[in-house]
Amino acid sequence: MKVDANDIESYLQAIDPAKKEAYEKLRAVVLENIPEGFEETFIYGSIGYVVPKSTYPDGYHCDPKVPLPFVNVACQKNFIALYHMGIYANNDLLEWFVAEYPKHSKFKLDMGKSCIRFKKVDDIPYELIGELMGKMSMEQWIQIYESNLKN
Repeated sequence: MKVDANDIESYLQAIDPAKKEAYEKLRAVVLENIPEGFEETFIYGSIGYVVPKSTYPDGYHCDPKVPLPFVNVACQKNFIALYHMGIYANNDLLEWFVAEYPKHSKFKLDMGKSCIRFKKVDDIPYELIGELMGKMSMEQWIQIYESNLKN
């Protein structure tokens, strides 16, 4: 189920009430811990954190009109998702996260390439997500993105 919205405020108002508190807490953790420079915006149908075009004018190679995405937090029908492009692009960060996850959650990690799915909204490892958010600066993300793009 896609949340029907066109901006951050309408997205927040349209979230399933059963997931709203957990979603807002996850968003707050991201905002509190994401390094300086990233900008919160509405992108790809959810709330995202991007490298602003003023900092990285080339934008995202798939659509250069779009700022370079880094993280999205989405409310889906059966779960809340955190999409973290740094985990997808940096194997060391992925290995760290996979090793740390069981220390913070009693449930098995449900993850795709960049997508971490939280089906049990009362067991989101907020502390771990906060730590994850602080592990990559905007400058590091740009450097990793460019090095992967050129390969």
